[in-house]
Amino acid sequence: MTEPIAPIEQTTQSPAETETCNTHLPRITITYCTQCKWMLRAAYFAQELLSTFGTTLGEVSLRPATGGLFTVTIVPGPSTEETLLWDRKRDGGFPEVKQLKALVRNIVDPTRNLGHVDRALNKEKKDKEDVSTVEAKKATKPESGAEQQKQQVADATTAAAQTSESDANPPKSQEVCEDCQ
Repeated sequence: MTEPIAPIEQTTQSPAETETCNTHLPRITITYCTQCKWMLRAAYFAQELLSTFGTTLGEVSLRPATGGLFTVTIVPGPSTEETLLWDRKRDGGFPEVKQLKALVRNIVDPTRNLGHVDRALNKEKKDKEDVSTVEAKKATKPESGAEQQKQQVADATTAAAQTSESDANPPKSQEVCEDCQ
C-alpha cells in the first residue's frame, strides 16, 4: 500500500486583501452585447491588453450587457471614476488592437514604447497627413473643364464598381438584438 500524502498547504488571500493589493493599479472593463455575440471579440481585446501590459494592470474584466453595447473603460488608479476609452456607437465601430493598446498606454504609462504598434500608428498618421496634403493641393489647383470631366467619369466608374461588388457579395446575415438595429 502506498502512504497517504499530506495535503499541500495553500496560502490564500481573502477577497478584501486581493482587492487592496490591486487598488492602485489601473482596472479596465470591457462591456459587450451578448445578443450580438461579441464575447469573443471582448475576450480577444482583454487577452491582448493583458499580454502587452502584464502586471501593469490590476484587472481586465468582461461585463456582459445587451443593447448593442461595446465599450472599454478604465479606472486609472485608486479613484472610482471611470474614463471611457472606446464606445462602439460614439467612435463608429470597434477599435483596432493597436489603437486600444495606444489608448491604454497613454493613461497607464505614457512613456512606454509599444514597438511595432507605435510604428504602425505613426505610419498611419503620416499617410493621413499625406492624403490631406494632396487633397488640399487639389482644392487650391483649378482644374480645366476636361480634367473635371475625366475626374467625374472616374468617380462614377469607381462608384459603379463598388455597387456591383456589394451586390455580388451580399453581407452574411447576423443575429442581432432588437436594440442593435
